[in-house]
Amino acid sequence: MSQSILVILGHPNPDSFCAALAQAYCEGAQAQGLPCHLLKLSELNFEPVLKRGFQADQALEPDLQAAQKAIQSARHLVWVYPNWWGGLPALLKGFIDRVFLPGFAFKYQQGPIPAKLLKGRSARLLITLDTPVWLYRFGMGAPGVKVMQSAVLAFSGVTPTKTTLMGPQRGASPDKRQKWLEQAFELGKRGA
Repeated sequence: MSQSILVILGHPNPDSFCAALAQAYCEGAQAQGLPCHLLKLSELNFEPVLKRGFQADQALEPDLQAAQKAIQSARHLVWVYPNWWGGLPALLKGFIDRVFLPGFAFKYQQGPIPAKLLKGRSARLLITLDTPVWLYRFGMGAPGVKVMQSAVLAFSGVTPTKTTLMGPQRGASPDKRQKWLEQAFELGKRGA
């Protein structure tokens, strides 16, 4: 595993504010000489539906094969996406369903706990939301964060996972958006 950073942009709109945040993070990392690769899910060609669950193999498209290799070679995974309905956009959820498979992200074994195959990696979640951060975190319990941290990443061995919530986006001033972009750049500089 190299010391590279993989930024996974989970917003389906390539011109979104999430795309700008992902780019700012990569630019910050590269400014410090940290290798950073940006994976834009909206540009990948793949079927997002895991048609038969884990009961039958579904051949991975070349873009998903390349994504698995990029994840395996990265030491830090940065997930940039909007909070929609408390969780992940369908494109990102479909990517996880198709890529984080048995034999890649985890392995069934004796007992109730599968082996975690992606150990040795850390993660950062950069999540935009229209809901005020305090309401999402304390009023709603941050359901999407819990899914990513526990049910996807920690389940696969990716720990620790740190979270940066940026919101509310709706009605945010240009100055506030610039501060979020600067925050993403600084996180990239630290590889955090």
